[in-house]
Amino acid sequence: MMNTVIMTDSCCDLPLNFVKENNIDVISLGINIDSKYYSDDLGQSIDIKEFYNKLRTGIMPTTSQANAFSYEEKFKKYVEEGNAVIYIGFSSALSGSVNSARIAMENIKDEYKEADITIIDSKSASLGLGLLVYKAAEMLKNGASKDEIVSWVEDNKLKLNHWFTVDDLNHLKRGGRVSGTVAAVGTLLGIKPVLHVDNEGRLVPVSKVKGRKKSIKVLQDTIKERIVNPEEQVIFISHGDCLEEAEYLKKLILDDVKVKDIIINNVGPTIGTHSGPGTIALFFIGKER
Repeated sequence: MMNTVIMTDSCCDLPLNFVKENNIDVISLGINIDSKYYSDDLGQSIDIKEFYNKLRTGIMPTTSQANAFSYEEKFKKYVEEGNAVIYIGFSSALSGSVNSARIAMENIKDEYKEADITIIDSKSASLGLGLLVYKAAEMLKNGASKDEIVSWVEDNKLKLNHWFTVDDLNHLKRGGRVSGTVAAVGTLLGIKPVLHVDNEGRLVPVSKVKGRKKSIKVLQDTIKERIVNPEEQVIFISHGDCLEEAEYLKKLILDDVKVKDIIINNVGPTIGTHSGPGTIALFFIGKER
């Protein structure tokens, strides 16, 4: 029987220690900032706080997807070692990385007919993707087969709720999520949008709230309304260098909802470039997105 390897990309925003402890192979996307290229490798190449401080000064990075060659190298290594591969990738609506992985898989299968590689478009981002990878790693550790893991991810990815709010509308404006007028007026009035990721894996504005604390409270109210079997769930919170507010959201949730555990981690540079400092995001399983 083949051993199974779980792969993902750096938009999973998982804690580095979890990735290392569970032998998860992470393909790095990249950012260009201050005329320098950095791998988005879960905080190893560029310090997360330093990255967000640069954003606060008005520096605007650009991001780059992982290319097919990066995937091909990894896939070839695992196939030659006799391993099966599950790659769970960043939403195809937000990046071309999953498509790069598919091209690489086809190239490998041309050379190695027996290659066992499964590509999953998570339709998810940040710790939404991370939650799927986390669950896959836990299942693998507990003896689940490759087919069982793939089935669980495919069956549950569109139940994975992503709800988030941002502190600075100008980053969403750059990404075309809100207009310049909305960003200007919203900033003036202290309006904070609440967004989610839809079934296509796109960022979609849902509502607008006046004030930061109210926008965080909306996230608390949303999980109360939408989570299923909370006592069985490890839920995730990611943040754009605003740990205190992430901890505040954690406290609000624990006051109301009995979940198994809450894991908090940073929004990494690739996604942070588009969401900005002060982003707070919440991820859990519901009946639907």
